[in-house]
Amino acid sequence: MKVAFSLARRGLGNVWPNPAVGCIIVKNGRIVGRGWTQPGGRPHAEAMALKQAGKKAAGSTAYVNLEPCNHTGKSPPCTEALIEAGIKEIYGSLLDPDPRVSGTGFERLKKAELQVNIGLLSETAREINEGFFLRINEGRPFLTFKTATTIDGKIATKNGESNGITGKEARSFTHLLRSTHDATLVGIGTALADNPDLSSRLPGVDNKRRPRIILDRGLRLPLDSRLVMSAKEAPVWLITRNDHPPSKLQIYKDRYIDLILMPPGDTGQSDIVSAMQQLGSRGLTRILVEGGNHVASSLFAADLIDQLVWFRAPKILGNGALSAIGNLNIDKLSEMPIFVRQLSTNIGKDFLEILSRSR
Repeated sequence: MKVAFSLARRGLGNVWPNPAVGCIIVKNGRIVGRGWTQPGGRPHAEAMALKQAGKKAAGSTAYVNLEPCNHTGKSPPCTEALIEAGIKEIYGSLLDPDPRVSGTGFERLKKAELQVNIGLLSETAREINEGFFLRINEGRPFLTFKTATTIDGKIATKNGESNGITGKEARSFTHLLRSTHDATLVGIGTALADNPDLSSRLPGVDNKRRPRIILDRGLRLPLDSRLVMSAKEAPVWLITRNDHPPSKLQIYKDRYIDLILMPPGDTGQSDIVSAMQQLGSRGLTRILVEGGNHVASSLFAADLIDQLVWFRAPKILGNGALSAIGNLNIDKLSEMPIFVRQLSTNIGKDFLEILSRSR
């Protein structure tokens, strides 16, 4: 099953709105077929593994990290493919939360007299597809907040200078993070200060399906920014208020910007929770948030951050410099968001910590 997990992770960032699935076919103690969900969600992992196994699939055992689909969509059900191939036994980690499947896949296999084993390494399997589970169950994607700070938690000087706080190794790791998330999100402050393109520059990574998302309530994104200028080649989604003049909105539409319009909140700001629900409704399962102080505080205050990736340089800026997270209006220690450390390591001359939200 651990091999299937490794294969499943290859799909992270490429297969939304589908889950990342890995499948292996084993016969007489040897792997005869491997598969993982392909970019865009098709073909499915089971179909790929069965194709590689060919006739050797008959009488073999399948290992898959998520329940095989049992409905006809863009391709036939994987349950029928497994039955027709002659699979005799299957190990599955989890039931698929999608109501179109949700137990019916395993039931179909049982009726076909396959030996079905459910629950193998289920905790790890859930971690791999936590974004998919969140989208199905709560309607929103999994949010990873990435920040790069000094050891006292500062992201820029009081004058806004931020480039070069962490080293090249941390920046390279950021491109890996982008490649394993469906989309990258920043606020307008970051877009104005850095003029980023937010693509992953790793060799072989296809950015054409990976939306770059900007929270821009005031519709201030410059028309000559790298994001706008590249919107025809790779998608740019702009989250803004719905009360802007239609003519102003049309200017962005004419430049291939996909607008996500939200009603102004009580303070004139879009409801960040509703914005995440909108992104979930579009099929996104995992978003890397690279926003600055304001975006961070908005998302933390709304209890939407699921994972922290925190780079710390062995440097100090002190009082007056810009903090990674703004005011959360926390008056009691019991109100603090709590995270659990998953990884702590050195990366170049910097430190890297990965933490998950304790819920």
